[in-house]
Amino acid sequence: MSAPEQPRLAVLISGRGSNLQAFIAACDRGELAAQISLVISNNPAAAGLQHATAAGLATRCINHRDYLSREAFDHALVDELRASAIDLVILAGFMRILTPVLIEPYRGRLLNIHPSLLPKYPGLDTHQRALDAGDAEAGATVHFVTQELDGGPPVLQARVPILQGDTADSLAARVAGEEHIIFPLAARWLAQGRLALTESGATLDGKPLPATGVQYSSGMLV
Repeated sequence: MSAPEQPRLAVLISGRGSNLQAFIAACDRGELAAQISLVISNNPAAAGLQHATAAGLATRCINHRDYLSREAFDHALVDELRASAIDLVILAGFMRILTPVLIEPYRGRLLNIHPSLLPKYPGLDTHQRALDAGDAEAGATVHFVTQELDGGPPVLQARVPILQGDTADSLAARVAGEEHIIFPLAARWLAQGRLALTESGATLDGKPLPATGVQYSSGMLV
């Protein structure tokens, strides 16, 4: 009997692609049984495109500035995804607000990571906002993408303490280290068919997830 075909991933980036590199490493180690079939950026200068090319991955640049509307840009993305027979879409630092043109065809197959403990601090400047609020901890959340900005059901969260003397940059660096662990893990659950988006929220192994998703710890069973 032949091995089941691995799901085909597209990773969408806008910048340096650090989470993309975490996905490449997870696939290389066999921790994520999936094939990164396409890397797309909206930014021609994105350093992550160079990392993808160096890893032998197919890349496309679809510059959002070439389109008159968000919907037209998203149609171009969907065309590329369909042409590559993509199964799962990973938003890894993709700095564009998506429209239903892309969200609906890939509903339940579209994951994002956000650098805060959602529902806290959707949007930008998350680390500085956590510092300004005097929070004791910060973190990152993997969530399904829906039409609500950073509001789709959370899947997996990692937390880090906020230390005395932290700046937005130092906090961001520690949170990024956790992102590189939890994002490929959540994608693994999705690729395995264990993770699903239902009308009532996210489920793992058929069981509803908490409102803030699974809380990651280094010794957890996965």
